Amino acid sequence: MSLSSVLSVDAIESAIKDCQAPDSFNHKKFFQLCGLTKKSPQEVKTVFGILDNDGSGYIEEEELKFFLQRFSPAARVLTDKETKAFLSAADDDNDGKIGAEEFQAMVLS
Repeated sequence: MSLSSVLSVDAIESAIKDCQAPDSFNHKKFFQLCGLTKKSPQEVKTVFGILDNDGSGYIEEEELKFFLQRFSPAARVLTDKETKAFLSAADDDNDGKIGAEEFQAMVLS
């Protein structure tokens, strides 16, 4: 399954364009622009499953670096600063990774 089965291609492109410059990624704005904030909790969990590249049930810091590329292969890699800020915004239990419930809470809050 691909992200374009849940989100519109135009919305994904718009969200990617908005954060092309290094250190310009804002997860809240990205989720709004790509349309994820308007999706059901189940659709958000589906997106989480796609983003969980290794199928571990978590999105780890290494996977987060390539977060934008999961939406568009031509997108840039997140900077270390962006990756750490993104992780800390969602990692409620401080285990160094984002679980499905943490991701859902971050997107839908």
